Amino acid sequence: MRYFTLALGMLAFTAHAEDISVKSPDGDLVLTFSDENELAEYSLTFKGKKLIDASKLGFTFEQAQPMYRDFSVKEISRDKHDDTWEQPWGEQRIIENKYNELAVEFTHTDDAQRKFVVRARVFDDGIGFRYEVPGGGQRNITRELTQFHLTNSDNATAYWIPGQGRERYEYLYRETPLQDVDLAHTPFTVKYEDGTHLAIHEAALVDYAGMSLQRQDGGRLEANLAPRADGTLVHKEGSFTTPWRTVTVGEQAVDLINSYISLNLNEPNKLGEVDWINPGKYVGIWWGMHIGKYTWGSGEKHGATTERTKEYMDFAAKYGFDGVLVEGWNKGWDGNWIENSQLFSFTESYPDFDIKAVTDYGKKKGVTLIGHHETSGGITNYEEQMEDGFKLYQDHGVEQIKTGYVAFGQNLKRRDENGVMRYEFTDSQPVVNHFINNVSTAAKYELAINTHESVKDTGLRRTYPNWISRESARGQEYNSGAGAPNPANHIPTMSFTRMLAGPMDFTPGIFDFDYKRPEVPENDTADFVRRPMSTLTRQLAQYVVLYSPIQMAADLPENYLEHKQAFQFIQDVPTDWEKTEALQGEVGDFIVIARQEKKHRDYSGDDWYLGAITNEEPRTVTVKLDFLKSGQKYEAQIYQDKQDTQWKDNPYAMSYETKTVTAKDSIDLYLANAGGAAVRFKALN
Repeated sequence: MRYFTLALGMLAFTAHAEDISVKSPDGDLVLTFSDENELAEYSLTFKGKKLIDASKLGFTFEQAQPMYRDFSVKEISRDKHDDTWEQPWGEQRIIENKYNELAVEFTHTDDAQRKFVVRARVFDDGIGFRYEVPGGGQRNITRELTQFHLTNSDNATAYWIPGQGRERYEYLYRETPLQDVDLAHTPFTVKYEDGTHLAIHEAALVDYAGMSLQRQDGGRLEANLAPRADGTLVHKEGSFTTPWRTVTVGEQAVDLINSYISLNLNEPNKLGEVDWINPGKYVGIWWGMHIGKYTWGSGEKHGATTERTKEYMDFAAKYGFDGVLVEGWNKGWDGNWIENSQLFSFTESYPDFDIKAVTDYGKKKGVTLIGHHETSGGITNYEEQMEDGFKLYQDHGVEQIKTGYVAFGQNLKRRDENGVMRYEFTDSQPVVNHFINNVSTAAKYELAINTHESVKDTGLRRTYPNWISRESARGQEYNSGAGAPNPANHIPTMSFTRMLAGPMDFTPGIFDFDYKRPEVPENDTADFVRRPMSTLTRQLAQYVVLYSPIQMAADLPENYLEHKQAFQFIQDVPTDWEKTEALQGEVGDFIVIARQEKKHRDYSGDDWYLGAITNEEPRTVTVKLDFLKSGQKYEAQIYQDKQDTQWKDNPYAMSYETKTVTAKDSIDLYLANAGGAAVRFKALN
């Protein structure tokens, strides 16, 4: 029996190690810490059922004593928190932040200077814990020993993508028994036979390496940090804290989506007033390159010309879009641009693109230029020019920049302090720090950043609200015909995995399914279809299902005019929301999400939008409308697949109808194979 200090009220008490626990505010989750056998461990139960069995905590270091064996609990402190905070933009304007906190200090039994604190916060929908390690001097972490020992692993299904691979996070999700997992990125989602779901992730990834999960045996997963070029994992000087390790828990799959643990565990906004950040919709010179109509590099097919940009701005102004993305405007795209990252200039344009002319033209039209910085993973080349590039954009009224890091595996190039070229993973500590430097520096120029080929989202948009979106998954570009498209279950799986991390710039809205890439032969023998596995209505649903405060209408402008009724939904749907409710869904099968348009000074915020997407199985979903405002009548504008719609043979068949509904009603929505439905609920009177 040992003595522990209780910070709340500064009361001393005695307790056995197994009694060091903290409950969620509703009492359903219980997180317990132990020092049994002088090992630092934790476990987690949900409604009396153990989800995580005794799991190890600690570190090993390159030239310092390890921290995991011969450790016992010395002190604990408790706290509780209950408030709300407001997002400047987001899927939910007001976020509830309610948790009980427990901090446990583990100290080495023979050396009181060797110690670490595990600070845990337990919410009603999950937990987060992090390490706080005091001390001085240089410590290079060689292993983080954090484990997640999932119970009942024989009856658990995992949804995951491989970690530390060539394609970063751009893999198709795998559905396997938990025991077949190897090395997996997070968010990592698990479903049990009784319907309980959990997702493991991290929050506030700052000055640290990204965490993957390495299965050890059975259901035992261990943190696997992305290595630096020198083979170590994390370099730290003096005291340090780690990112939060998070476990979100729900009785059903949609509970995972309706959680905001990751945001709550991040620091509040560091940027101050951010009214210069503007959510919205955009078009761009982008899809034409992916389908081979234009090129990024110079020549007769060069996409980013002054005249073409003006044409896109005309279209944007006429149909209510806020911006035009232009890729390929700057020098460096000729030849093998993926390998020649050092050739990119971020201030010098090709001769046929005049940035002043297009931005002046856009100002007259009320349309902004959305900038683009492709780095090909050349970190040092970009950082040496970054502020000059930001200044150029600021001078021309640009508000947002899409950045790109097309580099494969451990091939992001940075020059270290000794002038040696190092090759890094996207989620290694130096590259994580680069991304934060990029976003924080952009804020000085009042620029928002949309990062592609990025490190995963860990909720840092709360701290840096100008980190407005990112990719970090297989997006629409994989549907361009160069290879097999994303399968029909991709979005219903991402909704419960990748989308738990945060916004995704998926670039939805492809309306033409009959394009043909110029390099594809007439007698194409590919065993896949070179186009999206999608109906027209599914493309509309993506604007609601896949959250991002900036949404692209990705297709060529002329293709929208062929389907004006469907295009109307894209014109109507907002990108900033008052509330979000994930209503129905199962991982990999289907998803139904409703979002309320954000209130502002001139708008009551009573309109709602709904998106539903299915896998390869057609289905009818019955949706209760009790999320609508009670007593209010709405015009439901319903876009859905027809009974004869087929993604492969009849993708354009779409039903449109309107009806008056209230919160007491339900509607049936038919989703064809690889199909979807989209609904606008327009408040009447």
